[in-house]
Amino acid sequence: MGDQMREACGVFGIYAPGEDVARLTFYGLYALQHRGQESAGICTADGQRLKLKTGMGLVSQVFDEDALLPLTGIAAIGHTRYSTTGSSRFRNAQPLLMQGPDGDLALGHNGNVVNAAQVRDSMERDGHQFETSTDSEIIGKYLLSLDGSWADRFAGVMSAFSGAYSLVLLTPTSLMAARDPLGVRPLCIGRLNGGYVVASESCALDHIGATFLRSVAPGELITIDATGLTSEQITAAPQSAGCIFEHIYFARPDTNLDGRLVYANRMAMGAALARQCPTDADLVIGVPDSATAAAVGYAEAAGIPYAEGLIKNRYVGRTFIQPDQRLRELGVSLKFNPLPEVIRGKRLIVVDDSIVRGTTTPRVVQMLRAAGAAEIHMRICAPPITHACFFGVDMATRGELIAADRTEDEVGEHIGADSLRYLSIEGLVRATGLPADRHCLACFTGDYPVPVQLEMDKLALETGDAIDGDSPHLVANVAIYSAPLVEEELRGR
Repeated sequence: MGDQMREACGVFGIYAPGEDVARLTFYGLYALQHRGQESAGICTADGQRLKLKTGMGLVSQVFDEDALLPLTGIAAIGHTRYSTTGSSRFRNAQPLLMQGPDGDLALGHNGNVVNAAQVRDSMERDGHQFETSTDSEIIGKYLLSLDGSWADRFAGVMSAFSGAYSLVLLTPTSLMAARDPLGVRPLCIGRLNGGYVVASESCALDHIGATFLRSVAPGELITIDATGLTSEQITAAPQSAGCIFEHIYFARPDTNLDGRLVYANRMAMGAALARQCPTDADLVIGVPDSATAAAVGYAEAAGIPYAEGLIKNRYVGRTFIQPDQRLRELGVSLKFNPLPEVIRGKRLIVVDDSIVRGTTTPRVVQMLRAAGAAEIHMRICAPPITHACFFGVDMATRGELIAADRTEDEVGEHIGADSLRYLSIEGLVRATGLPADRHCLACFTGDYPVPVQLEMDKLALETGDAIDGDSPHLVANVAIYSAPLVEEELRGR
């Protein structure tokens, strides 16, 4: 299943004295599990100190009742991770707990900083030391190295760092949330029983009964403490650059992005495909789950019946147990199973969200043909992906992208479909209901919102010291109760 893009982490924060903030954070992270399955963590604040627990695996693998019991407080932040900078190891699990001159700070980060290596080199020359191989730690330690108010410090961060960073931060007495000046990754605010909640997606607010208020603006800093909520617009880019793939693939369909329901956007993408490239067929099916809404939209616009032709095993890839050679040879059959009684003898329009490397789609086509499909016409909700992403999506290098050096017909021949058509950039943008200058479209155009290196290695910050003795399959660590204990705890493991 190596053709899928990988999610970009989920962050969650809550300030709600009197509430069980750790339990609410657990359920918030549970709603964001689709954004990362490698590690999870929760940090709470009780007015005097921070309490942290992180571990490898799914949220439900890291946390149980006993794990949540000591995580008491008035506020909390949480994180569920897919690694885009730094390997999938225990020490890189977030939130990260750091000690600064003014006290402890915990940080959770969604995104990718493109100049992290340069900033880290400069900080190391000034005597700073790093425990992890993440760009998140670099952001946190840079923030703590600055003087002045939190607003002054965040102004320094936003000036020094390029790329994507939606952040949740916790001190013993306050919760902060910030979004990079381009607004690449989503972040929103909600209200809960007199308290406040921030999250990567609004679906996390829904799961705990919070009321969605609005999105955090690009370049905005939110501070929540005993005095209430304060908003400060630190800086603003000339135009925002929200990741278009949040609308196509990453965000849950029940999430509100920039005032638009993702499900409605995906239906509009399918309808745009139907208008742009009409095809005679008997049935429309979607590749579950992210393309289901688009397939429904296509079917309605085209006047062709919709049906479920593929059933997805939603738990494939969410285990540390690797398949043996025989199961590996089954490939995509581990993830999808066709319904021959539905598709046999039918001319199919198969709607999918994207084609990245072109390794999974041919297997889907073969599977449908083996189940009796008469014709297979692939319709893709994204334009051809021709350039790599450097802003928090682990997609592929440009040389691995099948559309980087092939025409639409050549890709169609490669995947074995009777026809292949992509949605145009213009059709995609219209479907989101937002202007083109609100999106980052670099993976289609190569026009990046900030300068990037030609190729970037997500393991570029790895060092022997950072990973020494660390097991990539370690399930959980014991709670760390304050920043001064971090080094002792790590040495003792």
